[in-house]
Amino acid sequence: MSAQGGQAEELTAAQRARYSRQLILPEVGPAGQAALGRAKVVVAGAGGLGSSCAIYLAAAGVGAIGLVDSDTVELTNLQRQILHTTEAIGQAKVESAERRLKALNPEIEIRKRAERLTSANAVEILAPYDVVVDATDNFSSRYLINDACVALRKPWVYGAVGRFEGQCATFAAGGGPCYRCLYPDPPAPQEVPSSAESGVLGALPGVIGCIQATECLKLILGQGQPLIGRLLLYDALAMRFRELRLQRDPRCPACGDRPRLKERMG
Repeated sequence: MSAQGGQAEELTAAQRARYSRQLILPEVGPAGQAALGRAKVVVAGAGGLGSSCAIYLAAAGVGAIGLVDSDTVELTNLQRQILHTTEAIGQAKVESAERRLKALNPEIEIRKRAERLTSANAVEILAPYDVVVDATDNFSSRYLINDACVALRKPWVYGAVGRFEGQCATFAAGGGPCYRCLYPDPPAPQEVPSSAESGVLGALPGVIGCIQATECLKLILGQGQPLIGRLLLYDALAMRFRELRLQRDPRCPACGDRPRLKERMG
């Protein structure tokens, strides 16, 4: 996926102006910008995390952005889901998000799926993309994304938020651990309260979503050190980041030496 050694496509004058602050970076340049333009990233969830992540992917010039979300915009979303506006209340989130992203960057392609990820459709939906972003807010989708990406040998960028804390990591990439290496099985529903029950600071998903977008751009460009084998933890009240090292579990049911979930995901 690295942009190094790739053939740089000729940029228009408008593109050179739009992406000028990226083009002057040696790690990007014309070849890197062309790689971003060819890249396809799918964002599962057009809520708080997906809002800031998708906006910065679009602004950076990622050529095709997939949006997967079955929900409609509600008034309670607007405190943190900056893709959407008051006028969009009652509309499908993927439709509202498309309008916002195309208004920001008309050159990019938006691919919409107004549906939930399931074990029957996850592989089919995620397969066409280079990088997958988990911007969901539930464990069932998160485990589906992990298992599908392990089966597809595709990198995915994980993010989660609650109250004043967030976390991010990149899984199923470069032989690193997957999500099930960290959390082998989903918790019981009553063990983890939803944001509707526990609350979330509005700016918090913006911080984690921006980190997810940064991870995607690094993966596409082949630059820097992605969060592979590392879990980044953010405490907004203390304004402190810390990091946990993750190891691949050879007994993992998804990516271990004897995986038990491969057939279920195709």
